[in-house]
Amino acid sequence: MNTLRRGRLAIAVLAAFGLGACTLPPSANDSGARHWVASWGTSQMPYGQAEAMPAELWKDGTVRQVVRLSLGGSQVRVRISNAYGSEMLVVNEASIARAVKPGSSEVVAGSLQSLRFNGSTSVRIPAGAEYVSDPVDLAAASGLDIAVTMHLANAAGQQTGHAGARTTTYLALGRQTMAASLPDAKTVTRWHQLADIEVSAAPPARAVVVIGDSITDGYGATTDANNRWTDHLVQRIAQDGKRQLAVINAGIGGGRLLREGLGPSLITRFERDVLARNGVSHAIVFIGVNDIGVLRRSKEDTPQAIEAMLEDLKQAHLQMIARAHAKGICVIGATITPFMGSGYYAPAQHNEALRQAVNDWVRSEKAFDGVFDFDAVLRDPSRPSYLAKAHDSGDGLHPSHAGYAALAAAVPLQQFDNCAYSRLR
Repeated sequence: MNTLRRGRLAIAVLAAFGLGACTLPPSANDSGARHWVASWGTSQMPYGQAEAMPAELWKDGTVRQVVRLSLGGSQVRVRISNAYGSEMLVVNEASIARAVKPGSSEVVAGSLQSLRFNGSTSVRIPAGAEYVSDPVDLAAASGLDIAVTMHLANAAGQQTGHAGARTTTYLALGRQTMAASLPDAKTVTRWHQLADIEVSAAPPARAVVVIGDSITDGYGATTDANNRWTDHLVQRIAQDGKRQLAVINAGIGGGRLLREGLGPSLITRFERDVLARNGVSHAIVFIGVNDIGVLRRSKEDTPQAIEAMLEDLKQAHLQMIARAHAKGICVIGATITPFMGSGYYAPAQHNEALRQAVNDWVRSEKAFDGVFDFDAVLRDPSRPSYLAKAHDSGDGLHPSHAGYAALAAAVPLQQFDNCAYSRLR
């Protein structure tokens, strides 16, 4: 990740949110010089056979992916990831365009532009690396749908991507990066090798990364509708109009804080997903239910194991806070939402006691720069260990559409205005 950071501009990040936070004086860098800020992004994970793109597409195939920006800017650039690759990733050519709408491979007429990498139309990305494209002039705005299209040229071994896209991706044979649409493409709801879209924006602009599990990833959200709770938060920020703030969804379904789940553990991906992203001023850490639930499901929830997990969860949070503060990033803790009604985990009272102990610690731990009490937002007042009926998707674990909207509505936007740890980055 150090290679990615070397090309960053020095910026004044007015990080926001805190308990006992202080307003920072204006910086000399707030003079109108623009800097790079992540506007859309996702967490990378290694793909198994079920998620992997067919070999014939890797050798000569086009992938078009439509994503929605959360922050505007005058230029854009794209980060392509081979983070979990076992061989060189070869992108023969790539393009960017305005998408007509989510759920369609069609792009706006006249908007297609080639992407270049240090002036070249092709790029070879080594295993484990991520490369950023050259800037492209494109007047972006929050809510703009962007199509990124790549032509891939080799079977690169282990593939990298994000399985829980909740948006349609288009896979077609041959080199079609400049096609107006891909009517014969195969469709999947995964992202392949695409990590970030960054915008060039004035110094007040910054990004908050929400890092979590399937509740953040958007389990149950409608494909191509952009109705995860983080999408609702983007809409609130845009409608309020007072802050230039991107929201990056770094959730992984089945994700855990301490151990690998369906993807890498949060503690191991914190560097790439938060610290290495451009323009980040805040991380919202909203995770833990799968750590507790898997302990129960695997029948390892002995009193000794529960006591050890509580201490391990505390230590992991404190380590992330210390690392983030050293980078000028504030960390907001979020309480774990109820899951007593989950048939999948079938929690017992001692699992619920562990959830409550974690939440009590998050609420009281002064190392956090703020707390979002999502437990209080979603719980049933008469049965606080259960999700409220209106906020329950039906499985006792994941929020309903109304629950996702309630999470976003509970975020106090004014608390993104101050932070004691913001500094030049």
